[in-house]
Amino acid sequence: MAIYHLSVKAISRSAGRSSTAAAAYRAGCEITDKRTGEVHDYTRKGGVESADIVLPDGAPEWATDRAKLWNAAELAEKRKDACVAREFEVALPSELSPAERRRLALDFAKDMANREGCAVDVALHAPGREGDNRNHHAHILRTTRKVEADGMGAKLETEKAGRKRSEDLEAVRARWADMTNERLRENGIAARVNHRSLEAQGIDREPTKHLGPAASGYERRTGQPSDKRIQQEREAVEQLTKAKAAGELERQSRQLDRLILDLSGDLSAAKAERDRQPTPEVKQAAASGVADFRAQFEQAKLAEAGKQQARQAFEQFKAEQQAQQRQTELAKEQAAQALAKQREEAERKQQAERAPKPKIDRGGPSLG
Repeated sequence: MAIYHLSVKAISRSAGRSSTAAAAYRAGCEITDKRTGEVHDYTRKGGVESADIVLPDGAPEWATDRAKLWNAAELAEKRKDACVAREFEVALPSELSPAERRRLALDFAKDMANREGCAVDVALHAPGREGDNRNHHAHILRTTRKVEADGMGAKLETEKAGRKRSEDLEAVRARWADMTNERLRENGIAARVNHRSLEAQGIDREPTKHLGPAASGYERRTGQPSDKRIQQEREAVEQLTKAKAAGELERQSRQLDRLILDLSGDLSAAKAERDRQPTPEVKQAAASGVADFRAQFEQAKLAEAGKQQARQAFEQFKAEQQAQQRQTELAKEQAAQALAKQREEAERKQQAERAPKPKIDRGGPSLG
């Protein structure tokens, strides 16, 4: 079953990041940042299956050099909080061959480059040794400015201030889904992906949750469920219990609605009988029926009020769950950015440790 994934991250100076470091890490190469003098050497990094620079039609030759391209992107920005690049991370269908996965990623990058006039750096990474062996993915690093003959030009339309990025992201997500499904169809594969949420697709189930490489690796090594899986299963049981309670409230609500309709019918019949035979006995019986109905109707109103309170409580619970989910997603994104920053910092420290240290001349003065 093909899995859809596309996430977007900003490579921003305000987060202590640079496009030169990001490009070197993803492509597994060495780039010297001319703005800061830092050397980003990731030539020992494994898992990089391919790395390609994709340019718009008619682009200048200088932009094919990865180091020149990303140094130009850095030098074009003057603000200390500038967004120097934007990364699109996509999942590549494991059902496709390696060549077809690469062709899909490059076609997507070419479409983006021609449409926006930017340069795109595409790095395909193999699944991690500790994770799911179907996790083929690509890091697509895009410049935030157009590529011109003598360097980087104007900001892209999608990067300009005041732009509704949510609409741009939705268009990119839809384009990736369309191109992925087209490639699957060309290769005779029945699997398809969908960029929309389960709710938008009309699918009534909770989204699946990934264990992550650490928890998956622990389960493979020990054969025991990880703490993360246990927590997810506990949360699932709690959600099922709450859903069952909500279903019981709905069933009681339907029963109450039927009772009100039945009582209304009885009252109409009593009134018709009273009008048809207005004798004292009939009037007394009708009055008694009306009194009974009123008593039952008061009980029904109380029950309806309780039902309304239950509905409000359930709606509040749903709102709290949605808010908690949004907070969880935000926390995950922040944690991912922090982890990326830590990894880059660790690589810089390792590079500094590997750098040759200056020799010290310990010889004494010459005695002649």
